Amino acid sequence: MPTNSLKKHTIGEYIRQVESSLENKELFFGHGTSNALDEAAYIVLTITEHLPVTSEDVYQVVVTEPQQKQISKIVDRRIKEKVPAAYLLQEAWFAGLRFYVNEDVLVPRSPFAELIGDLFSPWVDYEKTLSILDLCTGSGCIGIAAAKAFPHAQVDISDVSEKALIVARENIKRHDLEDRVVPIKSDLYASLLGKKYDLIMSNPPYVCIEEVESLPAEYRNEPRLGLDGGESGLDLVHYILAFAPEHLHEQGVIFVEVGSSAETLEEFYPKVPFLWQDFEYGGDGVFMLTKSQLLEHHKEFVANTGSHPSQD
Repeated sequence: MPTNSLKKHTIGEYIRQVESSLENKELFFGHGTSNALDEAAYIVLTITEHLPVTSEDVYQVVVTEPQQKQISKIVDRRIKEKVPAAYLLQEAWFAGLRFYVNEDVLVPRSPFAELIGDLFSPWVDYEKTLSILDLCTGSGCIGIAAAKAFPHAQVDISDVSEKALIVARENIKRHDLEDRVVPIKSDLYASLLGKKYDLIMSNPPYVCIEEVESLPAEYRNEPRLGLDGGESGLDLVHYILAFAPEHLHEQGVIFVEVGSSAETLEEFYPKVPFLWQDFEYGGDGVFMLTKSQLLEHHKEFVANTGSHPSQD
């Protein structure tokens, strides 16, 4: 990205300049932004430390020379390497909260943010939700956002990846939640024996192998472990459903995101009454089941678990 001899530009002007640089460069926008203008604003406002925007006056602030140079380097890498901007900035926003991210975790973008903002109403009793599990947590964004929304609850966040948990621990620290959010290394439920929750949330890998291979370059810069759900996309989901009842209190519920594999899931389980969630701000493929529903269809779920390494 040319710096135009580092002439003085306001933030508003520089956003437009960056937008022009990003357009028509065969980039894929889908990691927190949906177009070149939004991504330009995300980059410029992050580097100039003006997120969240609290006043329109921000756009009249002059971008300093060091900031211009930093933005230029990030935009050049974004174009040449097809790396999601969040990795280059080491920052992403989820549910109105700022999170540290790197290439060891997926970039936060789940519609769980809207569910958390709505306190899972009307399906969850806010006052009685005292224990929460975020299974396959990655950066920890879903579990941490839930801890902020349910300040009276204890939250466990688990992942099989130690590298992801390093990121999650940093985010727990940044949000001052060491007393209520516990990171646990676990292959699904393997390290959670005896633990029960009022609410389980999970955004597991759910992309089928065929689709993983055809994803845009930006997705291929994310950890495959966080995307690859096996041949059907649902290898881990079967196991999550089969053994969820052991980790739910009697009135507990589970919410699972399966995204593009929603239709495949219904083909596997035509008799299961998945309650698919509606989203005002975009997103789909998240369902809810109660513990009683999980138990009713337990044999169906178990029949599809195969031989997951953590299954006992």
